[in-house]
Amino acid sequence: MKRLVRIAFLLVALGFGAWAVAGQWEAVRAGFARLSWPALALSVVAVVAALGGGMMTWRALLADLGSPLPLRPAAKVFFVGQLGKYIPGSLWPVVAQMEMGRELGVPRPRSAAAFFLTMPVQLGSGLLVSAVTLLAALPGSAAPYAWAFLLVPVLAVALEPRVVNAVIGFGLRRLGREPLERPLTRRGMLTALGWALLGWTAYGLHLAAILYELGPSGPSVAVFSVGAFALSWCLGIMTFVVPAGAGVREVAMVAVLAPVLDRGSAITAALCSRIVIVLGDLVCAGAAGLAARRTEDPSALATSEKTCD
Repeated sequence: MKRLVRIAFLLVALGFGAWAVAGQWEAVRAGFARLSWPALALSVVAVVAALGGGMMTWRALLADLGSPLPLRPAAKVFFVGQLGKYIPGSLWPVVAQMEMGRELGVPRPRSAAAFFLTMPVQLGSGLLVSAVTLLAALPGSAAPYAWAFLLVPVLAVALEPRVVNAVIGFGLRRLGREPLERPLTRRGMLTALGWALLGWTAYGLHLAAILYELGPSGPSVAVFSVGAFALSWCLGIMTFVVPAGAGVREVAMVAVLAPVLDRGSAITAALCSRIVIVLGDLVCAGAAGLAARRTEDPSALATSEKTCD
């Protein structure tokens, strides 16, 4: 039964992902025609690395909360669960991760806590990275988004472990749940932030590989790309009702890229970036699922469940 539910979840997620791509297929095809195969390959590799950084951010938080997972099972839970972001509604990824994590002995409240902490960690680090890199590469490009950067100090306070632990504890009490057995530590939070920063760097390289093919060149383009992608992602993630920030991120990216690209080229870059990320999600989910299946040991999982429970 669980296998059928998981297959249905994957099919629905893939269906919505394909629908999002099909709606803009002509524009996407025209955009990819302007890019070389080496640039596309580099962009895909960079996206896979960036998605890996996101997985390691989540894994670091989960481990700090008391459920360290081996790399391959953790990758399977994270990447397969993340396909749920293509389904309308914001809770499908966390529901999938909670159920898959439970099979590895991770309590559901702990999975939910790690999931909901990952987003503000990525949001805070993304806004910080975008402010620094945009100011360094092209100072005037950051001015229209100064209002968003005001969230950085707010998120810095909100991500203080004592504040996080108090909020999680309050939420669990309101839900009638037991408190987390192990509170979040500053070391765990800093580790997660470190992985998130590496992820933003890789995302920037993925966008830079596309931009170099469309006009601008020079080392400042790579720096600018990091900030442009991070800012557009942060603006997109604030719109929780849209699957995976679809549309919002692209509109934001076109606006952020305006200082270095004409509108047509900016739209091309945004659409190509979206498709490369969809491809990266599929590659990571498929690879993680195969790797975990090959190394899955029922006795080891049973031991893990006893330890984590």
